[in-house]
Amino acid sequence: MAEEQPNKALVPTPLRGVAHRQIVGPQEKSMKRTWTIIGVADVGRSFNWYQSLFGQPESAPAHDYFGQVLDTDGTVLLCLHKWGGHEHPTLISPDRAEPGNGLLLFFRVDDFDEALSRARALVSQLAEEPQTNPATGTREFALRDPDGYYVMVSALA
Repeated sequence: MAEEQPNKALVPTPLRGVAHRQIVGPQEKSMKRTWTIIGVADVGRSFNWYQSLFGQPESAPAHDYFGQVLDTDGTVLLCLHKWGGHEHPTLISPDRAEPGNGLLLFFRVDDFDEALSRARALVSQLAEEPQTNPATGTREFALRDPDGYYVMVSALA
């Protein structure tokens, strides 16, 4: 008779203060995160713009051609790559496609009202005024970043 494998269980795991669920079996843990990288004209400008949107203290990116906007726990929220900074085929030039075509930058925040105030200070007009998404029941708004990317901000709870 074959030895019975223990059932995998869903266990809560903390991630940036939010309860997430992860499948954990014997001696296995799994975490996957995306590092979204967008092409930008000016890494420093975009870096400071996103820090302002997220209510983070201003700092400088690691390089003039690449920067990572990080959460307080070190989680990468977004990577910014200067257009043409390297030979990456999809980051050669913004002239090859409209920035953000097929891409929606979607961020969930735990300080929605404050993020909305910060967003209004960054742009003259929101792309979408605050509303409740009928599919999710969460409040959200949208704006365009300095390079034209469509940025959706949604309330965490």
